[in-house]
Amino acid sequence: MSERLDKHILKNGMVVLGEPMESVSSAAFVFMLPCGAARIPDGCCGAGAVIADWIFRGAGDKNSRELGDALDGLGLHRISSVGSSHITIGAALESGNLAQALDLYADIILKSRLQEEQFELARQLAIDEVKALDDDPRQKVMLKLQEQFYPSPLGRSSLGEIAELKALTAERTKQIVKDKFNLTETIFAVAGKYDFDAIVKQIENLFETNQQKQLKPVRPGSKADKYTHFHNEGAQVHIGLMTETVKPTDEDYYNARVAVSVLSGGMSARLFTEVREKRGLCYAIKAQYHSLKEAAGIMCYAGTTPEKSQETLDVIIREFNRLSEGINKEEIERAKVGLKSVLVLQSESSSSRAGGIGGDYYMLGRVRGLDEIKNRIEQTTIDSVLGFLRSSRFKDFTIVTIGPNKLAIDY
Repeated sequence: MSERLDKHILKNGMVVLGEPMESVSSAAFVFMLPCGAARIPDGCCGAGAVIADWIFRGAGDKNSRELGDALDGLGLHRISSVGSSHITIGAALESGNLAQALDLYADIILKSRLQEEQFELARQLAIDEVKALDDDPRQKVMLKLQEQFYPSPLGRSSLGEIAELKALTAERTKQIVKDKFNLTETIFAVAGKYDFDAIVKQIENLFETNQQKQLKPVRPGSKADKYTHFHNEGAQVHIGLMTETVKPTDEDYYNARVAVSVLSGGMSARLFTEVREKRGLCYAIKAQYHSLKEAAGIMCYAGTTPEKSQETLDVIIREFNRLSEGINKEEIERAKVGLKSVLVLQSESSSSRAGGIGGDYYMLGRVRGLDEIKNRIEQTTIDSVLGFLRSSRFKDFTIVTIGPNKLAIDY
């Protein structure tokens, strides 16, 4: 696994990172722009989703069609997401086209046309995506869960709220782009086959300024209610629950990741076995680790029927709490193998590594080598995981349900 990291910081504070991958002929890059959902002004929930589309509708000397043709002509596969802290845009492509792609993305970031008629199209697409959640209650319950679990505005929906999207104007959104597309807090990351000296020279020519500007930090507010129910007459109940755990900077981070994998690392894991296989309570169940820079939690989803929903929730909570009572060697080994398998797959994807090194730098202030991660997973033991679980017991569950009836919450 690669251990080399290339790094350069521009005069304006923009960070340039790279991880070479000798076995690939492709390259992937991302720009992490500090314009995520939590950084959007109050009353503009969903502006990030609009911006992520709008900036691609014409930039520099190219209109929307010409820019789309130029990007497609490079054969790139676009990367685009809106998170709590950042809008991330980038692409994976044949490495020989990297320089041309960076020129186009510089125009998208610095010289987007942001035309009003294109804004209306971008905003309507964002509204339609929020409306589509009614047809995807699994995604909806998990978005609402994060919104309820994290202190406001950290859990704010990346898709947005329809009322605020409808009230959003082109001028207001332009101002958000101007304020938040801040190069001082932008991270650029590339992975795969590349010439780092050439990239640094190009990035300097495109983005270098002498001015640094720090954005105001996000100040977390209060958390929402412990239990939120959304009424929906139907034959299914969707359950989301989340409980606090350690952040990636904590010494027990890898113990937490292994513990989650014991709970939900495959068909032999606790939740699948106890809730689905033995009792037949649900048709889908999964738990996973989720973190922001400011907080972290273990989140769980279960899809079931109204008749089985209460027992499903009760058994899930019991399995969370029972985990600290004991874990056997086979469970630990399966959990560690599963985590390392994911690591191997990520190590073979330039897109995953570009996003990974950028995310690491933002969250940790440094980039973890793949061998470091693998070794830290290997170092976990039954005693270390149980020690973590017993000193950091699961409590204060945040629960969101979508279905015909509320559940009894006594946790």
